[in-house]
Amino acid sequence: MPADPLSIRDAWSKIPSPGSADTEFERFTGKRMERILAIVVAIGSAALGVQALIAALSSPLRTDAADAVILAAVFVPLAAMLAACLIGRGVRLFSGVFAVIYVLALAAWPTVVDPTDKSAGDQPWIFFLVNVGVVAAMLAFPLRLQFAWAAGMPFVYGYVRLVQGEFSREFWVTTAFDVSFTLILGVVMISLGWMFRSVAAGVDEARGQAVSSYSTAAAAAAAEEERVAMSALMHDSVLAALIAAERAEGDRAKELAVAMAREALTRLANTEAAVAQEGSDEPIGTAQIVVELRRALSELGADAIVEERGGIGLIPGRAARALVLAARQAIGNAVAHAGGRGLHIVAEGHGDEGIAVTVSDAGPGFDVESIGADRLGIRASILARMAGVAGTAEIRSDEHGTIVVLGWERS
Repeated sequence: MPADPLSIRDAWSKIPSPGSADTEFERFTGKRMERILAIVVAIGSAALGVQALIAALSSPLRTDAADAVILAAVFVPLAAMLAACLIGRGVRLFSGVFAVIYVLALAAWPTVVDPTDKSAGDQPWIFFLVNVGVVAAMLAFPLRLQFAWAAGMPFVYGYVRLVQGEFSREFWVTTAFDVSFTLILGVVMISLGWMFRSVAAGVDEARGQAVSSYSTAAAAAAAEEERVAMSALMHDSVLAALIAAERAEGDRAKELAVAMAREALTRLANTEAAVAQEGSDEPIGTAQIVVELRRALSELGADAIVEERGGIGLIPGRAARALVLAARQAIGNAVAHAGGRGLHIVAEGHGDEGIAVTVSDAGPGFDVESIGADRLGIRASILARMAGVAGTAEIRSDEHGTIVVLGWERS
C-alpha cells in the first residue's frame, strides 16, 4: 500500500535540521555514551566505596570529632554522586563536588590520622578512593582538568602519605608503588573516556552530515519534480492555449481558445495542490476516460474517433488523470506535427487490472532515440508523467506514422 504523501511530509518535517535549537537528535550517540560512562563509574565507585568504608570503620582514627567530619565529608558526596549516576540527573554537579571535596579531605588527612599509626604496609582507607576521584573528574570537568586530576591526585596522596610516615625509607618504597599504580590507572581511565566520547562525537557528526546531505538531496529532488510538473503544465495547458488563440479564426475556435485559457489559468493557480493536478483516488473507468479524451479532441479542434474496447476497466483517479493528460499531449503532438492525419484513439479496459490508451497517427514520424532532453512534450508530459504514477509509456514512430501506447496496470 503506497504511503500517504502528507504523512511522509509530516514525518520529514519532524527531523531536526543540523544547527537547529533541538540538538537531542544530533547528539544521540553522545548522550548514550555519557549515560554508559556514568553507570560504569557508579558500579566501580560503589565497589571501591564499600571497600573504603569497611577499611575506615576498622582503622584507628583520632577519637575527637575530626574522624566523623572526614568520614562524612568523603562518603556523603560519594553517595550523592553514585545516586546521580544511577538516575542520570545532576551527574556533572555531584561528581564535581566529590572530586573537589575528596582532594581537600586528602590534603587534611595528616591532621586526622592517628599519629601512632606509622605502618608503611597498611594502606589507609582513603587510598581506595583516589581513582574514584579521578573518574569523578572525568564526568564533571573538561579534558585538561581531567588529566590534571589524573596526574596530580596520586602525587597529592603520595605527599600526604610521606608526611604521615615522616619521610622514612619504608614509606618511600610503598608510596612510590602506590603513586605509580594510581597514576597509570587514572591516565588510562581518562584516556578511555576521551576515546569513547570522541567516537560517539564522530558518529553524531557523521549522522548529522548524512541527514544534511539527504535533506539537500530531497530538496533538490522536490525542486526538480516541481520544475518538471510546472514545465509539463506550461507545455500542456498554457502553450496549447496560446497556440489555439493564435490560430483561432471563427467564433467556435475563439470560444475553444477562451475555454482552454481558462482551464490553463485554473491549473496554473492550483499548481501547488497535488489533488488539483492529479485528481482524487476514486476509481475511474474506461468510459470516463473516453469522455475526457473526446473533450480533449474538441478543445484541440481535432477530428478523430475514440474507440472503447474491452471491459469496464477501473484505475485510481490519479493514475487516470495522468493517463488522460499524457494521451492529450500525444493527441496534441499528432495535431501539431502530423496535422491530425490518420488520428485514431483506442481506450481498452482490462477489468480491475488496468487500462491502456493507444494514440496513433499517419504522419511522417520521427526518430524516437534522438529526442532531446529539452523536449518536454514527450520527456515530461508523457514519459515522466506516466512514470510518476507507476504507469508505462511506449512510443513507436517511423515513416508510416507514430503510435503512443499508454497503460496503467495494478501490480
